[in-house]
Amino acid sequence: MRKLILLAGLAFGLSAWAQQPSQGYRNPVIPGFHPDPSVCRAGNDFYLVNSSFQYFPGVPLYHSTDLVHWQQIGHCLTRPSQLKLDGASTWGGIYAPTIRYNDGVFYMITTNVTDKGNFLVHATDPAGPWSEPVWLEQGGIDPSLYFEDGKCWLVSNPSDAIYLCQIDPTTGEQLTPSKPIWTGTGGRYPEGPHIYKKDGWYYLLISEGGTEYGHKVTIARSRRIDGPYTGNPANPILTHINQNAQSNPIQGTGHADLVQAPDGSWWMVCLAFRTFGSQHHLMGRETFLAPVRWDKDAWPVVNADGTISLQMDVPTLPQQSLPARPERTDFDTDTLGHEWVYVRNYHPEDYRLKDGRLCLRATPVGLETTDDSPTLVLRRQDLPNFCATTSLRLRRASAGDEAGLTVYMYEDAHSDIVLRRQADGQTGVTLRHKMGRLTHEEPLATVPSDSYVSLRVEGTPDAYAFSYSTDGRTFRPLGSLNSRYLSTETVGGFTGLMLGLFATSADSSSEAEAQFDYFDYKEAR
Repeated sequence: MRKLILLAGLAFGLSAWAQQPSQGYRNPVIPGFHPDPSVCRAGNDFYLVNSSFQYFPGVPLYHSTDLVHWQQIGHCLTRPSQLKLDGASTWGGIYAPTIRYNDGVFYMITTNVTDKGNFLVHATDPAGPWSEPVWLEQGGIDPSLYFEDGKCWLVSNPSDAIYLCQIDPTTGEQLTPSKPIWTGTGGRYPEGPHIYKKDGWYYLLISEGGTEYGHKVTIARSRRIDGPYTGNPANPILTHINQNAQSNPIQGTGHADLVQAPDGSWWMVCLAFRTFGSQHHLMGRETFLAPVRWDKDAWPVVNADGTISLQMDVPTLPQQSLPARPERTDFDTDTLGHEWVYVRNYHPEDYRLKDGRLCLRATPVGLETTDDSPTLVLRRQDLPNFCATTSLRLRRASAGDEAGLTVYMYEDAHSDIVLRRQADGQTGVTLRHKMGRLTHEEPLATVPSDSYVSLRVEGTPDAYAFSYSTDGRTFRPLGSLNSRYLSTETVGGFTGLMLGLFATSADSSSEAEAQFDYFDYKEAR
């Protein structure tokens, strides 16, 4: 009897525990290059989008039920007719999208700085397909939408102020003149505006200070949507520029969006980057999460003191864990997973998935070009310590044809481990580093031609180490690169490091093809 009572008590305790909100999570909630997050809620589901700059497909789209665990379900911009990226560099392409849900329809609004500016697309199913673009008159970047009483309002920053107008979200027609409503608190680049309504107040959330170490989030409010707006006396409500966060490994906090959960709690997603070693960061701006206390008629308070941390020991929504990510991509599917992207508008005819291999046709378009799209497919580095390995062979190659594995920031900043067909018909392994106008190349070894060779890069916050193997088991080191030479602080850019597979040819007459057997990506401890 005593045993039954104990078991019954344990069962009751477990049941009660399961119904309680979970406690704590790790930031960032979406690691790796995922800047400018925007979030919306539809019922009990949350959806989040990020900037994608020069990469195609554009605007990665994530789903969650707890705001902590996110799964990518696709992209919003999947067709060349939606996303023109001709000549887009790391400073081009898609900036700061916003996602909103209204009356059964999802809207994503963003800026293509390489094309015609601000536009929106819509869908009834967030997994797509999304509509063709509707182009907008009001300029600037970081556009956002607010819906109320059958009206749709647009905010963006055509100059050093936030402007408001009413639009028709179906046609894009601007229905009222653009009106400046707030210039912020004096920080440079007032941007990333979002409007919310609470307790009869319209709240305008923006970012200031530039998306760097001085980034911050500020807020103002008004009884009228078109102002005048009065700033919070306690601004900024989120920043790591002050003394209380000067030693925090998270820096550059800003560009935020707010969402209310079904239980009434409020949350903020924002971008920030993680610094390593001597204050450099590699993985770009990532997506972070913070709780928000928002009392009636009061200003919002982010995580009690306006800062965030890697370990967030706070109550959360009931958490729903996701399956562990497979370490190996076998290329045995009809399409690549959502995590894989291309540089600019790629050429589908140069990519094949066949017999469990990814086959890349070598073209004369090099990794350093911005005029076209190289034969290059990439996924984000989202682990500070990782090991990435692939196995490939070069078929029908001529002198100068090559393929390999790259650690890629953008066209002027990457490190590559390369298989190259030499003039004498042999195949060599080469290590190449490119940083702006500086290129260093080392031919290091000769390997059997037309045979599979394994290439590997092991990354830490301090260095990237490269190695190769002819049997897939014993790896021979080739050299390493101090990671700071690929960091944002050194090479610039708006993106983060990617890991890519590529093939290039010496001239357009080449028939060379690189066959990749698998791609492994796992955490290294």
